[in-house]
Amino acid sequence: MPKLRSSDLLIAHPALVSVSTIRAVDCDGDDDEEGREERLPSCYDYVMHFLTVFWKVLFACVPPTEYWNGWACFLVSISVIGLLTAVIGDLASHFGCTVGLRDTVTAVVFVALGTSIPDTFASKVAAIQDQHADASVGNVTGSNAVNVFLGIGVAWSVAAIYWKIKGKQFKVDPGSLAFSVTLFTIFAFIAMGLLLFRRRPSIGGELGGPRVSRLLTTLLLLGLWFLYILFSSLEAYCHINGF
Repeated sequence: MPKLRSSDLLIAHPALVSVSTIRAVDCDGDDDEEGREERLPSCYDYVMHFLTVFWKVLFACVPPTEYWNGWACFLVSISVIGLLTAVIGDLASHFGCTVGLRDTVTAVVFVALGTSIPDTFASKVAAIQDQHADASVGNVTGSNAVNVFLGIGVAWSVAAIYWKIKGKQFKVDPGSLAFSVTLFTIFAFIAMGLLLFRRRPSIGGELGGPRVSRLLTTLLLLGLWFLYILFSSLEAYCHINGF
């Protein structure tokens, strides 16, 4: 008799929240390449399960997509993500204060890195599953557009309306924003030029291609990221002049 996995039980009875919790704490091995039999968990599976079991149990409380046509799942998920984002921001601020980093450096290094890692894995999955690079590259630009236009825009709009009702003005100190945005724009044009250059027939496209071109592209993009952090940090500590 084949083994009944918790994921199969969850599909059959999506309303059972306890089943999703059991699935979260259960370390199941993946199916083989042909999907005919289950592979036993490896040491890597156990290590990753130990590192992620807290988050699995936390998001096991998210309702199934069958409730309210998926709206219950969306609302609870976005609420938990917002709460975790606030916690990450506070922890990063306390960490920067402890080690003596300014908020600008903490934001561009630790906060940005922590919030961008999920986008990186999402782009990797999209690059593997999609035939073209549109989904992978579009996820990067789309996530940044949401962060800037929706994340900052909504927060600042709510703050401006709140202080307007109180009879005061909402003002934000620009700080190093002009320098960071200008530097990011320059590096963004370099990255877009690199993607256009990779469309040459000898390379084959934005992603993949020969091993040498892949390594050079990786080193160049990582170099742009390190230079952005370096120049932003130097400007934040007044070692170089900003705008």
